[in-house]
Amino acid sequence: MEIIDIFRKVGPVIWPLLLFSVLALSVILERLWFWFRILNQEKETVNRILEAARNDWEIARDIAKQATDQPIGRFLYAPLSQPISNPELFRLALESTAETELAQMRRGEKVLELVIAVSPLLGLFGTVWGLIGSLESIKIGDLGTEATAGVTTGIGEALYSTALGMAIAIVSLIFYRFFQALLVNQVKIFRKAGNDLEILYLQSPPDLSKSQSNLTQPEVIVRDSTGGKFLPPRKRTQNKFSEPPEILDSDKSDSEN
Repeated sequence: MEIIDIFRKVGPVIWPLLLFSVLALSVILERLWFWFRILNQEKETVNRILEAARNDWEIARDIAKQATDQPIGRFLYAPLSQPISNPELFRLALESTAETELAQMRRGEKVLELVIAVSPLLGLFGTVWGLIGSLESIKIGDLGTEATAGVTTGIGEALYSTALGMAIAIVSLIFYRFFQALLVNQVKIFRKAGNDLEILYLQSPPDLSKSQSNLTQPEVIVRDSTGGKFLPPRKRTQNKFSEPPEILDSDKSDSEN
């Protein structure tokens, strides 16, 4: 049976069913490529960052920064990029970044949910519409005669729309559940990696006092009009004399003479 014949038998609902099938297929292919890239490099990235954090936090931060093209890399880089060593800020950065990344992983779910819910209803609508057209041509006097032979054929053709709508919904539902399972697994991976990084942070927090002192006391350089470089200006100190010293009488007389 040719595809054109199937389209003709399905009726006008074939066009919204085709639209939903294209939407579902595009989301499925995009999500498959997305999850393939994540699962292919995620484990190696986590191991490298945690191994570097045991020895040097600066190296761990650089590795996480290089992996910011991955969700797990952005998740672990967020707390390491904080300029202040604070356990509460560290945990808050992990939690907020995890929520953002997991929300990005759910992209496309609403489209699949729409296709799963509406496609069977569209197929059923097409079947009912075909049945109405077939049954309208039946007359009571034609029951049991050859005149009703075409009615059964019309009913069979009307069922094609229901079959097509259910097929689109079933395929979309399979991949929807598959992506949900991958998302649940990502929640476990994010939780374990975040807990391991936080434990290492609490055991040996990075020393940022030196970098903070450099930030709070910047060096000031003064240049003259010719471009010459001078030493930083010294801080002006308060004069130990609150008032000018008194002049002795002998000094006054000498000055008058």
